[in-house]
Amino acid sequence: MDDPVLLSRLQFAITIMFHYIFPPMTIGLGVVLVALEGLWLKTKNDLYHKQAKFWTRIFGIIFALGVASGIVMEFQFGTNWADYSRCVGDIFGSPLAAEGIFAFFLESGFLAILLFGWDKVGPKMHFLSSCMVALGAHFSAIWIIVANSWMQTPAGYKLVEVNGKIQAHITSFYDVVFNPSTVDRLTHALSGCWLAGATLVLSVSAWYILKKRFTGGSEKSFKVALVIGLIGVAGMGITGDSSAREVSIHQPAKFAAMEGVMESGAPQALHLIGWMNPSTHEVTGVSIPYLLTLLTHHDLDTAITGMNGIPQDERPPILPVFYSFHLMILIGCALAALFLVGLWGWKKGWLFQKRWLLWCFVFSVLGPQIANQAGWAVAELGRQPWIVYGILRTEHAVSPTLTAAEAFSSLGMFFIIYALLLALFLYQITHKIHKGPDQETDEDDGAGEGKLQVPFVKD
Repeated sequence: MDDPVLLSRLQFAITIMFHYIFPPMTIGLGVVLVALEGLWLKTKNDLYHKQAKFWTRIFGIIFALGVASGIVMEFQFGTNWADYSRCVGDIFGSPLAAEGIFAFFLESGFLAILLFGWDKVGPKMHFLSSCMVALGAHFSAIWIIVANSWMQTPAGYKLVEVNGKIQAHITSFYDVVFNPSTVDRLTHALSGCWLAGATLVLSVSAWYILKKRFTGGSEKSFKVALVIGLIGVAGMGITGDSSAREVSIHQPAKFAAMEGVMESGAPQALHLIGWMNPSTHEVTGVSIPYLLTLLTHHDLDTAITGMNGIPQDERPPILPVFYSFHLMILIGCALAALFLVGLWGWKKGWLFQKRWLLWCFVFSVLGPQIANQAGWAVAELGRQPWIVYGILRTEHAVSPTLTAAEAFSSLGMFFIIYALLLALFLYQITHKIHKGPDQETDEDDGAGEGKLQVPFVKD
């Protein structure tokens, strides 16, 4: 491997895919913490309090790994992608700076109270801290997605020549923030984050219920997470539809790869499950005639641009985009079905009696993780060969002095370090889960409706 561009892309893919394990869980888990602590304040039920404390410890571990793995992202813009930073750094750096000011300071400022303030501040102050940390996590997602969305659908800029180099300068910060894809991609990503946090809680809670440990508190956490997960999975469907329509307008090459459309025209069939021929890119499988055109344009007459209408040197890699997109859709549908069955079981009173259903929820934590990674692959691979769509090609964004040997060595180093971090994360998480909530009452705390054991204000 002697191509520094390819090696730099692989390095960024590995580091960001590892990093993207953690922020969705912290965002979704933050919502669960707010709900659990709010229910504790409202009901004075100690089970909610114990569950909130337990999931706060899990949150702290995930947050720490997210911060540690995220720092590397910004350094790579200087080490591997210097020409990218030189060309669009004035624009791309603004949302990153906003994240640090509006999101990270807010989140980190209240994090210490959230993690260590249970016995040191009153319950309302601690609840406020939970809300602020959750809000800060959402703010962080907002600004990161603004930056990435600008790379997908750039707006609010002008190109100027500086010292013989083309640079993009901001003409409208509003247009940069609210570029054509920001809102759709933000709502879609946040729905996925809520789903990731909810399934983590559902998975662990279902495991406890199956093993008859901490059953009272686990059932309450399960129900809270089920509601949040239902909101997330519904949001994924609604925002996914609007996001796909936005892609069809502004990134037709990506849309053609996503849907396996090779020939332009109307009406087009929607491929539900399909296999693509690597040579001809012909899709074989289950398709519904006319439905893709109907969903995309709400009529049967508007043509959809196929890959034959895209210049050869502007086509993304079709197979990985097609399969990643359909994998994401398949997982979303499976999770939607699982959550609906869970809701029905809750309504009918047999939710916690069906062991097969609880086992499905135990493994459900993998679904959003795989779907989120697949969605990221669709977004980034589908944008190729552009790093900033229509402005800067990926091959022109790499650091000009970077050698293949340097890129390969740093890639290997990051792979080893991240493998160790992943092992440490799994060890810490499994240790905390095995230990379970605080042993203030018996493990079978199903009847734990007693007096609060943590004072409202420290004496």
